[in-house]
Amino acid sequence: MIGYIDNKVDLVKRLRRAEGQVRGIQRMVEEDAYCIDVLTQVSAATKALETVALSLLEDHLSHCVAEAAAEGGAVAEEKIGEAFAAIARLVRS
Repeated sequence: MIGYIDNKVDLVKRLRRAEGQVRGIQRMVEEDAYCIDVLTQVSAATKALETVALSLLEDHLSHCVAEAAAEGGAVAEEKIGEAFAAIARLVRS
């Protein structure tokens, strides 16, 4: 079972909201909106996606990584490595 299954409905809602924000940004650019207004909306869309990412990461750590850690061995090392790489990507972005 995937770690985010209990939050799937909420994640889909958040992603749809972010999708709408991005479409709104596109429309703003097409309509020559003021730069600062566009940047404000880009920031809001970015935050929305970061919220989704953090929720997914939390679910992954508390479910997938925790189960692998309890199992131990190579599986645990692999899952911890995956989590570390995901965190590094989020921090760099």
